[in-house]
Amino acid sequence: IFRSRSNDRLLLGFRSTMSEAELHWLRSRLLGGKQATAERGQLRFRLPVGLVYDAAGRIVLDPDDEIQHAIHLVFTLFDQQKSALAVVKHFATHRLDFPTRSQQRGEVGTVSWQPLSLKRTLAALHSPFYAGAYVYGRTRTRLRPLPGTRRNGHHRTHVVPFADWPIVHQDHHPGYIDWEQFVRNQRQLDDNRTTWDADRRGAVREGPALLQGIVRCGRCGRRMSIRYLKGDAPCYTCNQLHQHWGGPTCQSIPGAAVDQRVAAALLEALTPAQLDIALATFETLETQARHIDQQWQRRLERARYEAMLAQRRYRAVDPDHRLVARNLEQDWNARLAAVDQLEQEYAALPTQAILPLSDQERARIRALADDLPTLWQAPTTSWGKRKQVLRLLIKDVTLTRELDRIRIEIRWQTHACTTLTAPRPQPSYEQWRTPPAVIARIREWAARQTDAEMAAALNTQGWKPGHSDTFTAHKVRWIRRAYGITSGCPLKTDACPTGQRGDGRYSTQAAARLLNVHVSTLNKWCRAGRLPNIQATPRGPRWITLTPQAINQLQRSPQDAHIL
Repeated sequence: IFRSRSNDRLLLGFRSTMSEAELHWLRSRLLGGKQATAERGQLRFRLPVGLVYDAAGRIVLDPDDEIQHAIHLVFTLFDQQKSALAVVKHFATHRLDFPTRSQQRGEVGTVSWQPLSLKRTLAALHSPFYAGAYVYGRTRTRLRPLPGTRRNGHHRTHVVPFADWPIVHQDHHPGYIDWEQFVRNQRQLDDNRTTWDADRRGAVREGPALLQGIVRCGRCGRRMSIRYLKGDAPCYTCNQLHQHWGGPTCQSIPGAAVDQRVAAALLEALTPAQLDIALATFETLETQARHIDQQWQRRLERARYEAMLAQRRYRAVDPDHRLVARNLEQDWNARLAAVDQLEQEYAALPTQAILPLSDQERARIRALADDLPTLWQAPTTSWGKRKQVLRLLIKDVTLTRELDRIRIEIRWQTHACTTLTAPRPQPSYEQWRTPPAVIARIREWAARQTDAEMAAALNTQGWKPGHSDTFTAHKVRWIRRAYGITSGCPLKTDACPTGQRGDGRYSTQAAARLLNVHVSTLNKWCRAGRLPNIQATPRGPRWITLTPQAINQLQRSPQDAHIL
C-alpha cells in the first residue's frame, strides 16, 4: 500500500524541474558544440548552387562551367544596373535561365535550369558564401508564446544584419566575388528599399522624374515624393507629415524646370570626362554582348551533350527489347528537338545582343561622347540610364520654393555644393492672363482704331493671347469689356451718340444730316462706291469717311456728288 508523505509533491516538482534543466543543459551543450564547430569553419551547410563540397569536405566552385558563368553574370549585371529587378529583366529579355539545385526526396543535388526570379536573385546577392566567406548566425529563431497563455507557440525566424553576424571567416573558400564587393552589394540593396521612414534613395525607375529618390525638402529636410501631373509631368511633393500624421503639406514644386537646371549642371560637370565615359560605355556594351553569347553557347553545349548521352543509351540497348528501346528512342528525339529549339532561339536573337561591337559602332559611341548633350537627349537613352549617371556624381538635391523662384542646392558625391535657381512656374490663370503691355496698347489705340484693326496690329507685332496663337476682333472686344476700356470706334451707331467715331468716320444718319440728303440716297451712293465707307457685316451699320472738301461739294450740289 502506497503511503503518501508530506514531501511527495515537493520531490515531484523538484524532479520535473531537474528534468527540464537537464534538457536545457543538453540543448546548450549541443548548441555549444555546434557553434564551436562553426567557429572552426567545419560545420557543413546546404550550399547554394554554384558551390559544392569536394572529396576532402572543402567548399569549391561547381566544376560546371555553365553554372559558374550564370552566377558570374548575375553579379556583373547587378554591379552595372544597381538593381536586382533589372538583373531579372535582363535574363528575361535575353531568354536566359538560371540553375537551381533540387532538395526534393529522390532528386537531391539534381541541377535544373529555370527562369530567374526576383526571389532567387536576392538570395544570391545576399549569400556571403558567394564572396568566399564562411558565415554562421545569419538568422535567429525565437519561440513566441501564444497570446494570453504560457504555452509555446510557433517559432519565428529573424534575419540578422550582416554587420551583426557572430561568426564570419573571410577568404574561407573560392568565391565568385570578393568581400568588398559583397559589402557594396548589401549597401546597395539596403539603399534600394523604398520604406518611407528610412533614409534610402531607392532603386532607379523608368519615370521621367530625374531626381527620383535623391531630392530633399529645403524646409523640413525630409525626402520628397513624386507624383505625375497629366501623365508625365513630374512634381516633387513633401507630404510625409500629411500622409502619416495628418499635418499640412510642406511644399510642392513642379519638376520640369528643376530637372532641366540639374541636367545642365551635370552635363557641364561631365565635360572633362567625356572620353572616359566613351571608353566605359564601349567596354560595358562589349562585355554584356560577350557574356550573353557565352551563356547561350554553354546552354547549347549542355543540350547537345544531353542529346549525345540519349543517343548512346539508345544504341547500347538490345534492339529486341522494344519496351526499353522505345522509351530511349522517345527520349533521344526529345533531346534532339530541344537542341533544335535552342538553336532557333539563338539564331533569332538580335545581332547586336550577341556580337561584339563593330568599328562603326565604336566610332558612333565616341562621336556621341564628344556631344554628350545629344546622347543625353537621345530617345534611346532611357530615364533609368540618365538617373544612374546622375547618381554617380550627385548625392542629393535640396529644393526650396521661394516667392518667385526655386532654390536648388546640389550636393555632389565629393561633398562639394552648388546652388542654382530656377524660375517658379506661374499658375495656369497667370499663364493665360493677357500681358500688361497688350492691355496698355489696347487702351491707347481704342480711341481711334476698331477692334479688328487693333487685332491686326497686335498680330503684326508678334503678341499672342493666352489660349491661342492670334488675336481676333472678338478677343480684343472681350479684353476691352473685361478691363473697362471704351472704344472710340464702335461698330454699332447707338454706341456713338455724336454720330462721329474717334477715327473720324460718320454714321449714316449723321452723314445724311450733315449733307442734307436722305438716308436712302446716302446708302445708294455707298453701294455704288461713290463714298468711302466700312461695314462690319453685310447688313450692319455703315461708317462713312467724309473729308471737308467732300462735305462742301456735296452740300452745294448733291446731284453732282458722283464727281467725287
